[in-house]
Amino acid sequence: MTHIAAALRASACRDNPSMAQGKRISAEIDGTALQSIKDMGAAAKAARTKAGEGQASAAARLGVHVQTIARIESGEPGVAIGHVIGMLALYGISVELRQADAPAP
Repeated sequence: MTHIAAALRASACRDNPSMAQGKRISAEIDGTALQSIKDMGAAAKAARTKAGEGQASAAARLGVHVQTIARIESGEPGVAIGHVIGMLALYGISVELRQADAPAP
């Protein structure tokens, strides 16, 4: 199984110009967290395509709209975390969380 170390940290700053476009989320997040979200989306897309499935098949398996799959794969931060983790799990990818200041294993 592939492990993605995701160090997601919410930023208290409300005026973060680096905030990605998409659904509004309750807290602005920093660049490290945005990159983690993009990395998870890229991993999901790579696993889906490696499995030979289209976005429609992935959407049917996950029980979401095809647009949600596209949003996950593009790394949009406003997608429900359950959908992101669910898609990763469909393709055998687990996510490992760790403190941002903790050394990687």
